[in-house]
Amino acid sequence: MKSRSSVMPVVVFIAPFMTIYLVFQMYPLVQAVLSSLFSWDLLTSGREFIGIQNYLRMFGDSIFWHSFKNTLLFVLYSTPLLVLLGLFFAMLLNHSSKYISVFRTVLFAPYVLSVSVTTLIWGFMYNPQKGLLGVLVKTLGRDPVYWLTDPSLAMPAIIYATVWWTVGFNLVLFLAGLQDIDRAMYEAAMLDGANSIQRFLHITVPSLSRTFMLVTVLQIIASFQIFGQVYILTRGGPGGTTRVLIQYIYETGFRDYQLGYASTMAVFLFVVMFIISFLQFALFSGEKT
Repeated sequence: MKSRSSVMPVVVFIAPFMTIYLVFQMYPLVQAVLSSLFSWDLLTSGREFIGIQNYLRMFGDSIFWHSFKNTLLFVLYSTPLLVLLGLFFAMLLNHSSKYISVFRTVLFAPYVLSVSVTTLIWGFMYNPQKGLLGVLVKTLGRDPVYWLTDPSLAMPAIIYATVWWTVGFNLVLFLAGLQDIDRAMYEAAMLDGANSIQRFLHITVPSLSRTFMLVTVLQIIASFQIFGQVYILTRGGPGGTTRVLIQYIYETGFRDYQLGYASTMAVFLFVVMFIISFLQFALFSGEKT
């Protein structure tokens, strides 16, 4: 009876979380997997079981692979920037001074904005005639730069806007990790003659290994799910150069009404993110051991 009574409070505390997790996370995931095995048109009421035909169609879909490639490029370019800049700003702001909290607030403030507000701000800034960047280019005597309609500049423009918007979150995580490091370790290293680079490599980096793992995994997952910035700024253009996988899934499911095929691509994206996250956890765990 004693052991049962000790278990009950634990069950009571975790029950709300597990209920929300099962209803809003696991149930949609199971439904997506099941829906990927059906031909399901929103305009009709029934579903037709077709097995793996949606997966075979996906592997032969050139638009799908092009969208996935654009998503992968966004992840590869944006993730290192967001992780390294977050660490850089955290190290700059990891000390006490009169105005340090102001700079922390300024860097974190964009993160509280919605994606629509952020993209509207940057859409205006990218305006070649009236935007801030357009005026700057004109002041320098250069020709107007068409950020969002130039195939070679559209994706970098989206990356810049995303970095400005979300780097503050990584800053907070790294700042928490830095403040958890014992200052006595740095003092001892300085007494032994270690310079700033040596202290960074041998104290800061190892101490932040768990934070690095957390920030990197969260950032990769978030980058794979990019949608709002692209949809509002470029609609996937010009010429599909910025169409990402979530946009293609959205268009397939809610514009073309092919929910079965859209679920198939969503399952594929989930599997990719799961494998990458698992490999990262395994890599960091192996380094620790």
